[in-house]
Amino acid sequence: MTVAQTDNDTNGERIGAAAHAEVEHPSSAVVRFGADRPLDLDSGGKLSPVQIAYQTYGTLNAARSNAILVCHALTGDQHVANEHPVTGKPGWWSLMIGPGRPIDTDLYFVICSNVLGGCMGSTGPASINPQTGKPYALDLPVITVRDMVRAQAMLLDHLGIETLFAATGGSMGGMQVLQWAASFPDRLFAAIPIATGSRHSSQNIAFHEVGRQAILADPDWCGGSYLEAGKNPHKGLAVARMAAHITYMSDEALHRKFGRSLQDRDALTFGFDADFQIESYLRHQGMTFVDRFDANAYLYMTRAMDYFDLALDYDGQLAKAFAGCHTRFCCVSFTSDWLFPTAENRTIVHALNAAGANVSFVEVETDRGHDAFLLDEPELFTTVTGFLKAAARIRGLS
Repeated sequence: MTVAQTDNDTNGERIGAAAHAEVEHPSSAVVRFGADRPLDLDSGGKLSPVQIAYQTYGTLNAARSNAILVCHALTGDQHVANEHPVTGKPGWWSLMIGPGRPIDTDLYFVICSNVLGGCMGSTGPASINPQTGKPYALDLPVITVRDMVRAQAMLLDHLGIETLFAATGGSMGGMQVLQWAASFPDRLFAAIPIATGSRHSSQNIAFHEVGRQAILADPDWCGGSYLEAGKNPHKGLAVARMAAHITYMSDEALHRKFGRSLQDRDALTFGFDADFQIESYLRHQGMTFVDRFDANAYLYMTRAMDYFDLALDYDGQLAKAFAGCHTRFCCVSFTSDWLFPTAENRTIVHALNAAGANVSFVEVETDRGHDAFLLDEPELFTTVTGFLKAAARIRGLS
């Protein structure tokens, strides 16, 4: 083993220990709802106690009317605009949120919570089950996007915020935004769902199943009870992350960034080491991900996305989900996003139009694929800035 490998292993162990500590004692604000405030679940029954970890930025105004809820995607968490306590990296949407940014914390009070089923402080499979004193593992009921939104609504009640000025998020975060508009239309003035869909496609479910099977096939998964056994199915989770990460990028972006360039060598090895830069990149993505994320949480959150079908409870008619909704919408898609292509975003827009909702739509030209919503995309920033400013004028915030 080389010195570099030893250093990487030590760093990984340090980050992994820090990530595990965040499950019960997160480096953020926490609210805990006891047996008197159980959470109703789509799968039937109730969950209690429920812990929600969250971050806030900016100042809530006297009228409590300037709150924006930011909903995170599959691998995100509540640390949207601050240094991440585990990795030390900037928040996942620091480009979007902050003083003078499109979501301006000098104007708005921003809230971001770790979703129910997550692994950064909100109740999830790594949390301790009070009935057993052990991690929930697979004893945690399956969580849906609507369950996540119900938990967020409980958090807002705790914070004394009756109505959100806006909610926004990309991918799974966009699903939450749409669910907010359907479940709590009277509590949401404006919505910005980005790079998302009203349901998960068959292809997306297929990719998630590949990832889940990689985790389940890892001998250290231990039927889901790996924490109790002192193990970690890091190989399976790394493969799951690698497969998913491919879907977040476009062919153009992969070719521009990597092409067929070799990794630290001048010729092919005629073996199965990482000959190509793209191979090395994916392995790195997988290895760093397992240090900060829980494998069972990955199972639960991908399942929540797979189960998402907003029209299902409305006779299969998406427009009915938004009937009577007075929320103002700005839907955003990206030209090179094949995970949630523009056509799926347009389906949402058409349904909103059919419901008589106030909706605008922007398709951003980019070759960066699904991940574009996390990157420096000036057109996205301009769109969000303009939409929020216009909504703020109507709301009387400016």
